[in-house]
Amino acid sequence: MRHAVILAHPKPASFCASIAKTCVANLTALGDQVILRDLYQLGFDPCLKAGELPTEPGFAPEPDVVAERALLAEIDSFIFVYPFWFNAPPAILKGYVDRVFCMGFGYGPDFGGTKPLLVGKRLTSFSTSGAPEHWVNSTGALQALMAVFDLHLAGVCGLAVQDHRHFGSILSNLTEEAGADMLGEVEATLAHAFAGTRAGLRKPT
Repeated sequence: MRHAVILAHPKPASFCASIAKTCVANLTALGDQVILRDLYQLGFDPCLKAGELPTEPGFAPEPDVVAERALLAEIDSFIFVYPFWFNAPPAILKGYVDRVFCMGFGYGPDFGGTKPLLVGKRLTSFSTSGAPEHWVNSTGALQALMAVFDLHLAGVCGLAVQDHRHFGSILSNLTEEAGADMLGEVEATLAHAFAGTRAGLRKPT
């Protein structure tokens, strides 16, 4: 399989970055092809341009979006890694979706509406927060995010949602042992989501 790990955290030494690196190392070890798109380090511009709006006559993606779509053209699996900020993804990730996954890549025109263009491809997410994991779940924050982000993106683009694993209590005093345990859970999540597909045992849902 071919994966794109899309990291949205400004600190190169963040726990999110460790998750992204674990994804790359784990999937590469399984024999898959993986590219890492570190949005902050790339300096990706999240601001949608007026000329990129599908409602504009002669709309077209900017050169940076054209280049990004070319890199993602053969990708089978998208893996988002990001922190919760105000119970939502960072603006840079939302802008990435707005610009890259819009008309012409994620979906196309169809009679009376649009049609998904990424059918058969997969979406997996890993998110973090300083708040305890039980609080994120008990308040409905994760479920609400998945409804408006994961599931909506998947529905519009035809993606199959594999999983969304959230890690809470990610603070400056996180111990090495606790971090290692969480990264082990990342590896387990990837194994559950993708290992079976190589033997034809697991299909997208």
